[in-house]
Amino acid sequence: MLGSYGPSEEHTLKVGIPKEVFPGERRVATTPETSKRLQKLGFEVLVESGAGAKADFSDESYVEAGCTIIETAEKLWAEADVIVKVREPMDHPELGKHEAELLTADKLLISFIWPAQNEALVEKLKASGGTVVAMDAIPRISRAQKMDALSSMANIAGYRAVVEAAQHFGSFFTGQFTAAGKVPPARVLVIGAGVAGLAAIGAARGLGAIVRAFDTRPAVKEQVESMGAEYLTLEFEEDGTGAGGYAKVMTEAFMNAERELFEEQAKKVDIIVTTALIPGKPAPFLITEKALQNMREGSVVVDLAAERGGNCPLVTADEVTTKHGVTLIGYTDLPSRMANVASNLYGNNIFHLLDDMGGAEGFKVDEDDEVVRGALILNKGEMRWPPPKIEPSPKAAPKPEAKKDAPSTPAPAPAASKPKKKSSGHHGPPVTEPKWWPIIVGGIALLGVGLSDNPDFLTHFTVFVLACFIGYQVVWNVAPALHTPLMSVTNAISGIIIVGGMLQLGGDIGSPALWLGAAAIFFATINIAGGFLVTQRMLKMFTK
Repeated sequence: MLGSYGPSEEHTLKVGIPKEVFPGERRVATTPETSKRLQKLGFEVLVESGAGAKADFSDESYVEAGCTIIETAEKLWAEADVIVKVREPMDHPELGKHEAELLTADKLLISFIWPAQNEALVEKLKASGGTVVAMDAIPRISRAQKMDALSSMANIAGYRAVVEAAQHFGSFFTGQFTAAGKVPPARVLVIGAGVAGLAAIGAARGLGAIVRAFDTRPAVKEQVESMGAEYLTLEFEEDGTGAGGYAKVMTEAFMNAERELFEEQAKKVDIIVTTALIPGKPAPFLITEKALQNMREGSVVVDLAAERGGNCPLVTADEVTTKHGVTLIGYTDLPSRMANVASNLYGNNIFHLLDDMGGAEGFKVDEDDEVVRGALILNKGEMRWPPPKIEPSPKAAPKPEAKKDAPSTPAPAPAASKPKKKSSGHHGPPVTEPKWWPIIVGGIALLGVGLSDNPDFLTHFTVFVLACFIGYQVVWNVAPALHTPLMSVTNAISGIIIVGGMLQLGGDIGSPALWLGAAAIFFATINIAGGFLVTQRMLKMFTK
């Protein structure tokens, strides 16, 4: 069994997926699709009957995916070795007992736990003697991104926040110019540019709104601006970057400056989306009553921090209220409102975590694994949270300075560096600009003047030379990334060249102008044909 953290010859590790009992929760910890992936890791997947119904996953779909349906929660908890939930354990209305009482010493529980806010729950789980891993405590390091359920759910919450705002906002997000009149675009302020904030910015920009954003961490400025939003700043010397990329608690003076900024911005925006949270702390108070009074009637505030006290104290968790003519949305189940996709993403996070823990064959709770250790709350009933801080690598000791009385050895003269070649605009090695072509062109021009009896030859030849020069400068200096868009332009130019070449075809067969015109028609035709062939080949790449 799981007591040794590994399967025996006669026992396959079983992953159990119970039905969520939190009121209104629609998500499920594993979908039929992710269940198949868990089975490829060697796990047997048990699913409580009806666990995925609210996320549009029927029991039949789990059976088709190779899962076993268990009728009751108590039986599932008893048979499974690894219990995977979304919400933290709580009182089970059907069993009449707390879910923590179903955990035993030989089992592992994986779910959101929020240990800093749920000390009583952690004590109940500790009494069971079981092992507990918190998905909300996965460290935010590069290797753990695929297991970061907080980011997965925050991404959905930020997107859904804008959808909810659009539902309650009585106008367009994008500007409209119609015969009936002009409608200005919505103006959106996003407070907090973490995963949820950036998702909200992307959704609002996608709907056509003018977006501005604020964050206490200066490092996110480029991310905000790259998404087409305006980054607001404060003339205040304080950095809000905390451990693990999260925000930290700011001084009261800074918080007052923030509130004043938002009160001023409230006069200019139609929608405010707040996402500011600090790990293990109540949500910071940011939106004052004065800010709501400054907003126009019909405006909307969506507070993603409502479950942790809210960035706007006037917002009521899980409700939609109106204050000073402003609609206040305090939904705490935004990811659950997109239960199907949220369950898939969460299931993928679970798959990657169990894969990182060795799969069914090599399964173990490895405290030397930085990801597992960071998320580990209890190991067989022993407290492991909070994890130890990771000490930065010691800096290399500075080299000792040379003694003053030691004779100095002259440094060798640096090798003469070769002059750098000017980079060309095409693919391939850099080439130098040709220095000889003006002499050749000048010589040909003098030769043409001396040999030609046609008085118009010099005029035609001058046009030809200028065309070569301009064409070279236009095409040769274009960046490689623009070669394909340029193709349509060069086709148009080639069409003009063909027309010009045709005008030169009249006259004596020995006339240089006639031969140059014929050559121009020939090469321009090749260019047009090649351009269309390449375009067709590129279009086929996007055709299923």
